[in-house]
Amino acid sequence: MSAILCTKTTDTTPHASGDGSGRETMQAMRRLAFAAFIWLAAAGVQAAPPDPIEFGITVERGDTRTVKRWLDEGLDPEFQADRVGSGLMIAAWNGDIPMMTLFTERGANPRRVNRNGEQALLLAAWNGHLDAVKWLLEHGAALNRDDQQWSALHYAVFNGQEKVARYLIERGAQVNARSPNLSTPLILAAREGREDLAKVLLESGADPKAKNDWGDSALTMAMRYDHLRLGKMISSPEEFAIAVKAPKESFGTASRSAAAPNDIDQLLRQLRQAQAEGKQTDELRQKFYAAVDAFRKASTPSPQASRRPFPRPQTPGTLVITARRGQVGERAELVAAGGPPSGKAETTPAARTASGPSTPGEVADLLREIRIASVQGRSTDELRRRLNDAIDRLPK
Repeated sequence: MSAILCTKTTDTTPHASGDGSGRETMQAMRRLAFAAFIWLAAAGVQAAPPDPIEFGITVERGDTRTVKRWLDEGLDPEFQADRVGSGLMIAAWNGDIPMMTLFTERGANPRRVNRNGEQALLLAAWNGHLDAVKWLLEHGAALNRDDQQWSALHYAVFNGQEKVARYLIERGAQVNARSPNLSTPLILAAREGREDLAKVLLESGADPKAKNDWGDSALTMAMRYDHLRLGKMISSPEEFAIAVKAPKESFGTASRSAAAPNDIDQLLRQLRQAQAEGKQTDELRQKFYAAVDAFRKASTPSPQASRRPFPRPQTPGTLVITARRGQVGERAELVAAGGPPSGKAETTPAARTASGPSTPGEVADLLREIRIASVQGRSTDELRRRLNDAIDRLPK
C-alpha cells in the first residue's frame, strides 16, 4: 500500500490516444489506496461500546441516528441491552421497522434468541405489531420453531393479539406447537379466556385433548379459571357435564395475580408513543401510577403452602422449566443440564438491580416476564422485586 502511495505521477506507459488517461488511472488508484489506508486505520481504533442501559433506552426511543453512529464505529449488531435482548429484539418489541431494518442490514440475525429463549418475532407478536411480524417473516424469522419452544403463535394467543394470531395461522403456524412445558396455544387461550382465539384455533385443527407436562388440558385450564363458556366450546357435552360437576379444587388453583391488567399495557403503549412524539405525559403518568398501585395491591404474593416433592419427568432441553400440577399444593421443577436451578438465575445485565431512570418499556418487559413465568409455574418473586424497582425509578 505504501509503495502505491509513494509512486510518482509521471506516466511512462504508452497510450494510443495520448490523452493522459494513464495519469488519470494512476490518480484513481492512489485515491483508492488512500481510502483503504484510512479504512484500515479506523478499523484498528474501535470506539468503546455504549452502556447496555443507554443502548436499550436509545433503541427504544427510536433514535436511529445515534444507533447508526454506534454501528458505524464498530458496535456489534447483536449487542445486548440490559433487558429484552439485542437491538433488533427491542425494535421488534416496539414495532419499529426502520430500526429493525438498520440492524438487519448490519448483520443482526432475526433468529437469535435472548436469555429467555425468545426471538424478535415473538416479541413483535406479543405486542400485536402486525406489520413488524410480516416484515420479520419476510426477512428470515422462523414462523415455527423446534419442538418445546415458545412460538410467535403462543405469544400472540397468550396476549390476545387476534389479528397477529390469524395472520400467523394463515402463514402456516403450527396450531399444536408445544411450549417448554408442553402447553399448546389452545391451552393458553383457555387459561386466558380468549374465546374468539380458541374458536380460530379449533377451526384450524388445534387438538382440544392435548395436555401439558402435568396433565392439564385446555378444558382443565378453562375450568380452573372459570371460563365455563369456553370450556363448553372446546369439549364434548359428556366431558363438560362431568367437568361442571367436579369439585372446583380438582382443577387446581388459579394464579390470576401474575397477569398485568390490560389498562397497564395500554397505558404503557400510550406513554411510549407520547414520549416518542415529544407530547405531554403528565395525565398518562397519573393514570399509569394509579393502575400500577392497584396491580401491586392485587399481586402481593401470599405465603406459599408447603409443597411435597414430585418426580421429575424426562424433558430434553436447556431451559429451566417448572409447572403447576392440577392438584393443589403440588409443584415440580425440571432443571436441564447446564441451566441454573430455580431461584438462582444466571447473572445477566437484566438480572442486576439497575440504577438511573427506567422507561415504560422496561416495565412492560418485566410484566411480560412475570406472565410467562406464571404460566410455567416458576417463582415470580425476583421479577416482582425488579418490577417494583423499575416502577420506582420511572421519571415522575
